[in-house]
Formats: sequence, C-alpha cells, structure tokens
Amino acid sequence: MPTTEELGIRLAEEVLKAVEETGDEALIAEVNRIVESQSSALQEAYMAAVRAQRAAAAAHRHVEARLKKARLAKASNEPDPTPGQENAPQS
Repeated sequence: MPTTEELGIRLAEEVLKAVEETGDEALIAEVNRIVESQSSALQEAYMAAVRAQRAAAAAHRHVEARLKKARLAKASNEPDPTPGQENAPQS
C-alpha cells in the first residue's frame, strides 16, 4: 500500500500533466479542495509535491538555458590553438 507521500506525488504528477495539456491552472486548486475535504495529510503531501515538481522544473529550465548560452558562446569563439603550437612561428 502506497504511503500518503507517494499518493500525493502521484496525484501531483497526474494533475500537473493535465494542467500542461489543458492549460487549466485552476485544476490544481480544485483537486486540492477535493483532497483537503477527505484527508489533510494527503492534501499536504499533494501540495508539497506540486510545489516541489514545479520548483524542480523551473530549476531544470534555468540550467538548460545556462547551458545553451554557454554552448552558443563557446561555438561563436574561435577554436583554441592546438596544444604546443601557441608560440609556433607563422608562415
């Protein structure tokens, strides 16, 4: 039998997928009210999971944006000289 935390995580994942598909942010609050009326422990686990998953997604987007910026900057610079050839005479 899953723990309350596991149920909250699963529910949050399902709801966030539905929000992504429908664009209906109100679904999070609607499900929160339904769950809260039945189990305060599950409601807390659900909302904690929603916040955690959204925070993790925002952090992943930030890291990806930084990596993209760094890769673009690196690609736009001239390549480094071949090791050992820095002081070689130009012909």
